Amino acid sequence: MHFSSLWLSGAIIASFLSPLVSAEITACPVKETKWTSKTNLYAICPNTDYQRGGRSLQVVKNVASTDACAVICSKDPRCVKAVYDKRGKVCHVKDNNNRMYWEKDGNFDVIRIEDESKGLFISACPSKAKDYRAPNGASYKFCAETDYAGASAKMFQKCTSVQACADICANTKDCKKAVFDHKNNVCHVKAAEPKATLFWVRDKQFTTIQFSAPAANPASNLAKTGKWSDIIRLPLIPVAAYVAPEFPRPSKMLFFSSWGRDAFGGPSGRTQFGTMDLNNHKISNREVAETHHDMFCPGISSLEDGRILITGGSDAEAVTFYDPKTNAFKRGPNMQVARGYQTSATLSNGKVFTIGGAYSGPRQGKNGEVFDPKTNKWTMLPGADVKPMLTVDHEGIWREDNHAWLFGWKDGSVFQAGPSKDQHWYNTKDKGAVVKAGTRDNAAAMCGVFVMYDAVAGKILSAGGAPDYTNSQANKRAHVTTIGDAYKPSKVERVADMTFPRGFSNAVVLPDGTVLVTGGQRKALVFTNTDAILVPELFNPQTKKWTQLAPHAVPRNYHSVSILLPDATVLIGGGGLCYVATIGGSTAKCDKSADHADAEILQPPYLFNADGTKARRPTISGLAQQSVRAGGELKFNVKDISGTAKLSLVRIGSVTHSVNSDQRRVPLNDFKKNGDVYTAKLPKDTGILLPGYYYLFAISPQGVPSLAQTVQIKL
Repeated sequence: MHFSSLWLSGAIIASFLSPLVSAEITACPVKETKWTSKTNLYAICPNTDYQRGGRSLQVVKNVASTDACAVICSKDPRCVKAVYDKRGKVCHVKDNNNRMYWEKDGNFDVIRIEDESKGLFISACPSKAKDYRAPNGASYKFCAETDYAGASAKMFQKCTSVQACADICANTKDCKKAVFDHKNNVCHVKAAEPKATLFWVRDKQFTTIQFSAPAANPASNLAKTGKWSDIIRLPLIPVAAYVAPEFPRPSKMLFFSSWGRDAFGGPSGRTQFGTMDLNNHKISNREVAETHHDMFCPGISSLEDGRILITGGSDAEAVTFYDPKTNAFKRGPNMQVARGYQTSATLSNGKVFTIGGAYSGPRQGKNGEVFDPKTNKWTMLPGADVKPMLTVDHEGIWREDNHAWLFGWKDGSVFQAGPSKDQHWYNTKDKGAVVKAGTRDNAAAMCGVFVMYDAVAGKILSAGGAPDYTNSQANKRAHVTTIGDAYKPSKVERVADMTFPRGFSNAVVLPDGTVLVTGGQRKALVFTNTDAILVPELFNPQTKKWTQLAPHAVPRNYHSVSILLPDATVLIGGGGLCYVATIGGSTAKCDKSADHADAEILQPPYLFNADGTKARRPTISGLAQQSVRAGGELKFNVKDISGTAKLSLVRIGSVTHSVNSDQRRVPLNDFKKNGDVYTAKLPKDTGILLPGYYYLFAISPQGVPSLAQTVQIKL
């Protein structure tokens, strides 16, 4: 009985009944038969079963034969193994997420994909790459059993070897990558990047060919492009994430999806969570059901005391608190309005404002409300009208009030920078109010990126987005918005465009004030890898220009995240997570190639010397205050540095795909230095320096940031 709800395999019961059950095997004891689908080759091993493990993803009854079970497996993108129960005529579809024990059993037949790793995204050659020099002197790296999935500029038939394919590339203008198809003897000269996007994936049918200049030192590029980690495999798709505040610096990041690790749909009352240890990148996971809250696509804000407030989502009225001190979740008071895909923002007085969220709950525009941690109550703000900030979307209201670009500001105000064409101020006092602040652009930019990179100067960068939520061409425009006193007009400056148009991308402000934008698509299209962008861009506020960095390996599109870590690196992850109408239902009809239950970490260029070696990092020690009020002082030592450091506070982030209203950078320009002792004066206004938890960074004259120390800003 391969029950889908149990961590069991079929023959546990059969083992008591059948004399054919025996010890674990590592290979089929008889010759396997083959079965071929349009995309995969399957091997069928008769009279065997996967015992004691391997949760069934799908259980299909009344299946006539083993071959019919193979057909079912071929139609489920998750399926890498299946078991056919010959007595019960039941087909059990399985993946490789759990240990399975292969044993003889006459009641079952095992079906498995010959190449289980096919299509798996990779960031490095899984085997030792081979060097090759073409007759014209060009050098190449061969990586066996891998493919560059993406457009081919030219195809050459009757190519007999990978060496011949490399020779073709060497004599083709602008060829930097090629693929040799061993099965069909075809050489694919791949389209030049960055105009085309190429995904490096596992596939035994191909060998990839990459140009490598022998005289170049790849390490010397790190100071210009940065370096990505290997792909970190996760137990679920991280649609949302937050770093848990902790002294002297955070040690864990939490991330979550919905009721399913790869699926969402409907209010289930439970959420799949993962935790990454930031010291060793070890991963654990758990289901959170005690708050009866499916937290898929909520608003997230961090409170003054460090608790994370998670609002709405699939269980659209629900509210959950996460306490980093106890690592526990607790149900909070319901919102006045059921919401999903809304944005929330922490205010200067420690309260939290939220608006929008027509995606979940009633399909109508949703005015603002405010949460007071002191009274533990939500108050409706009928004057905080959502209508002025709506976009115009071909799918209607359930898309038009999503993902507002919100910034808590002075005197309890909230600045809304987009994605609508116009910008607005929201007043959260009394019954609330809204007033137009200015015009950002002549088109909406849904799911564009937005970040306050200099709160002291009131500077906000926004970029990308699309007129409609999905099936909409993205733009590459970028703007810097400057705000001063609350309710005064904003100033908008059009700055240099990004190289790539991007919808569903993510942005992170770095300690030095530059802004990293990753992922996205040329055309916003939910649940796909279509037109994905792998090349990140870094915005420099001083030059107002963009720089391209080293590409990441995996598309990061709809339902992806990025977040700054305390070591000044950036984690990006996720993308995908398919809608399933029935809670707990199958994702067999979903495009699993767009599901990315993994992450990558970027070491930005500032962590490297010009020769590619690791840069010497300043160190912060002797921090006298873990908690301080706005207008107070921080006193600490900065060592391992020549010259005077620059200082900044970066609010610890919490992100739901493309929305991280918590992050902001506060440069500490007012400080005194006595030897290696720094005394920094903090801004007085809690609208600039919002209450809550921050990273404290010291940055060397060469631009190298320290490891962060945690500072709490109290009211």
